[in-house]
Amino acid sequence: MRIADVAIVGRLRLAPMADVTNAPFRLVARECGSSMTTTEEIDAISLVRGAVRARDIVRHYAGERPLAMQLLGCDADLLCQAAEMVQEAGADIVDLNMGCPMPKITKQGKGAALMRDVPETAQLLRRLRHVVQVPLTVKIRGGWDDEHLNAVEVAKMAEDVGVDAIVVHPRTRSQRFSGRAPWDIIRDVVEAVNVPVTGNGDVTSPAEARAMIEQTGCADVMIGRGAFGRPWVFDEEFECLPAGQQKSRKAAIIERHMALLAEHFEASPRVVLNQTRRHLGWYVENGLPYSNPTRAAIHQAHERGEMLDTFWDWWETLDSGGVDGMAGSASTGV
Repeated sequence: MRIADVAIVGRLRLAPMADVTNAPFRLVARECGSSMTTTEEIDAISLVRGAVRARDIVRHYAGERPLAMQLLGCDADLLCQAAEMVQEAGADIVDLNMGCPMPKITKQGKGAALMRDVPETAQLLRRLRHVVQVPLTVKIRGGWDDEHLNAVEVAKMAEDVGVDAIVVHPRTRSQRFSGRAPWDIIRDVVEAVNVPVTGNGDVTSPAEARAMIEQTGCADVMIGRGAFGRPWVFDEEFECLPAGQQKSRKAAIIERHMALLAEHFEASPRVVLNQTRRHLGWYVENGLPYSNPTRAAIHQAHERGEMLDTFWDWWETLDSGGVDGMAGSASTGV
C-alpha cells in the first residue's frame, strides 16, 4: 500500500486515540508490527497558540515513522497554520480528523461535524491541500446519524479535492462506540473512490482484520481499543508462538513500554504516574486469576513503584494456562 509517495508496509496499524496514543505507546505498537503511527488529535488552535499539551503531542520518536499527525479543527486559516507547523516538525502525512463524535468537539464544528456541510468542508480541504506538501488524508465516520449516512458522498468529495487516502469508521456520530460497526459502509466507500481506504471498527485480532479486508476490499485496517493492553495485536505471527514464548515476549514489550513512558514524560511525573496506571490496568486482562483485585490495587496505588511491583508480582503468578488465557482473550471495542 502507498499513500501518495509514502510506502506503508503491513496491513495493521494503530488508530489515533485521545490521551492514549502518545509517543511511547505509538513506538511500542510500531515495534510490534503496526505499519505506521498516527498521533492523537492535535487541536489546531492550541498548536498555533503554543499550548504545551499540543507541543507534547507533536513530539515523536524517529522509530515511529512513517508518522501521520492528525489535526482537529474547523477554521481553515488555523488548520493551514497548524499543517505547516506539523510538517516542519516532521509529519510524513497530515491527517484531518473528521470523525470524532464527542459532543464537546462536534458542538464547536470540529470532528464529525465537518461531515454535515460537505461543500463548506470541501473548501476547507482545498485550502489544506494547497499548503500541505506531504500526503493529506482524512478520517471520517459513516455519517452524522442514521438519517444522514453520507460517508460515500464525503469520500468522493475528499478524493475530488486531492486527498490521498481515507480512513472510514462506519459507525455514525450518534452511535459513538456503541453497537456493531457496519462494515458494508467501508465497502461502499472502497467501491466509490480510487484512493486507498483504511477500515476501522470492531477489529481486535489479525484474524478479524483479515475478515474486514476480505469483506470490504479495504487496503489496510486500523485497530484502536482492541490494542489496549495488547500492542502485540499488530504482530500477525504472535498468536502462533508457544505459550511460554508469548509470555516472555509480552513481558519484554511491557517493560519496554514502561521505560519509554518514564523517559518520554520525565519532566511530567504526574503524566508518568497516570499513564503507568492506565496502561498497566489494561495489561491486566480480564478472566485471568486475580485480575480484578490486581487491577484495583494498581488504580489505588499512589506511587509508580508500587504499581509496577503489584503488576509484576501478579505476572509472576501466571502459569502457562493463564498465558493461554491471555493469548486467547480480546478487548471489546474498536
